[in-house]
Amino acid sequence: MAVYWITEALPVGVTALLPVFFFPIFQIVNSNEIAAQYMNDINMLFLGGLIMATAIEYWELHRRVALGVLMIVGTEPKWLMLGMMLATWFLSMWISNTATTAMMIPIADAVLVQLKGSASKQKGQGEVDVKIVEESNGRTGEELFSKTGGSPDVQHKPQISIKAPPDPLAPEVEAAPEVDDPAYANMGKAMSLCICYAATCGGIACLTGTGPNLAFKAHADYVYAQYGLNNPVTFGNWMAFGIPLSLLTLFVCWAWLLIAFLRCRGACGCCSATKHDAGQAKRIKQVIRDEYAKLGPLVFGQLAIIFLFVALVTLWITRDLGGVTGWGTSFNMPVKDGAVAMLIAVLLFAVPSTLPFLKSYSDPAHPEKWAKKEISNTAKQETIRFGPIEVRPLLNWKVTHEKLPWHLFLLLGGGYALSKGCEKSGLSSWIGHQLEFFTDWNQWGIIFIIGYITAAATEVTSNTAIATLLLPIMSQLAINTGVHPLYYMLPTALASSFAFMLPVATPPNAIVFAYGRITIADMAKIGFVLNILAIPCLVAVIGTIGDALYDFDNIPVEFLKKNLTTLAKI
Repeated sequence: MAVYWITEALPVGVTALLPVFFFPIFQIVNSNEIAAQYMNDINMLFLGGLIMATAIEYWELHRRVALGVLMIVGTEPKWLMLGMMLATWFLSMWISNTATTAMMIPIADAVLVQLKGSASKQKGQGEVDVKIVEESNGRTGEELFSKTGGSPDVQHKPQISIKAPPDPLAPEVEAAPEVDDPAYANMGKAMSLCICYAATCGGIACLTGTGPNLAFKAHADYVYAQYGLNNPVTFGNWMAFGIPLSLLTLFVCWAWLLIAFLRCRGACGCCSATKHDAGQAKRIKQVIRDEYAKLGPLVFGQLAIIFLFVALVTLWITRDLGGVTGWGTSFNMPVKDGAVAMLIAVLLFAVPSTLPFLKSYSDPAHPEKWAKKEISNTAKQETIRFGPIEVRPLLNWKVTHEKLPWHLFLLLGGGYALSKGCEKSGLSSWIGHQLEFFTDWNQWGIIFIIGYITAAATEVTSNTAIATLLLPIMSQLAINTGVHPLYYMLPTALASSFAFMLPVATPPNAIVFAYGRITIADMAKIGFVLNILAIPCLVAVIGTIGDALYDFDNIPVEFLKKNLTTLAKI
């Protein structure tokens, strides 16, 4: 499975199905037990989170948030870039990294047109029309981005379409080739890379932000359940750990991009090579305001989505507050995050998107008051009835079915099945025993080694796949060497998201690369330094905030007892 996931000889979702028939045939795990691994609470949590993300994207709330942030920040290039990164970072916490990048890139391009200045526009060179176009040859998103990472649900391939109609009044002379200003070429590279890197950083802030986070949560649940313990990792304390780490990594990326492309010259003269005049600043502000105005006022459906989103996050955070309190503890049977996600997901298909008595929002004579989306005939038929009145729900199944990354559910399930087989066959214990020579090594040094090896591996294969492969080994290594299991599992899961170097490492990188502003060499040089810098950030946060949350020094006695029993048998 590791070879197939790395080489993609088969689609990653298909490879994940191998345990379903191999494990029963070789008498490792019976069919019922192995099939159950493909649908559990973590997959329900992931499904509910993605359905909410689909609703946010469908109602264009993500675009509203992004443009709102850009209206707040200044128009100087460094602050515009930071604004782009903050908007992308926040959105990628909740919706697909790929969808966030695909939405932000055209906004960045519109800003870059204004940064280029008014000279080219006065010469009638046309305007750039950048759009994401759907691949027409029937290939799936998985085939378009053969090395998927983050949230590999993209169904579109980024391309550039440049409309440059000739000026009918210009004399018919052969024009000299245009030479781009190096300062603005560098600005274009910085603006492009900042978006895909911010999407990567945002994915690690939230438990549902990217696949490796969920793979970590599922395997940690499994490891603790083996010893009769409850996993201390919850949605709330993951955010308490993940948000500082992601913000620290985000600002490191921003600072490095400023140094690499905008050539900072001191605190006051930063980015002086790309400073613009007052007229240019006014044009940039106007472009952003115009794009925001196109969204129109908030409609009832958008307000309902905002309310359900806030309710979902609040319920997730307050369900378990450190195992001491939380509304989830008031039930006889534990209520997990997957149940909350499913509750809100079902409501998205049941709550109406318009109310008949609100004429300003439901009057057919004013369709602009409705959601800014073309609704297909199939979607129009999906209505809910309140007595004699039929209204559209907030979300319909046709849109949801097309957006969800179904192969990623199989990938996560395949990882759980693989872990189950490793445990049942005794392979995990054997591997852990072989790695006991690490007992005498410095634990901080081991974390650095784990981080850099994982970050290098995720550049050439799916980050979810590499996390799924390494997490069982790291947990067993920790237990067999008397270390807290989360101490080695956390850097493994998080470092697998540090895919900064190559376009094939993750779909956001591929989208940015397809726009043509950067080369593989550009991304490799910038990403290599970021990989070097990100791991120390990760180790620092694990040693401070992570230790405060999960108390790595106090290893549960159940782990130590089981370790002694396992060693005695060996």
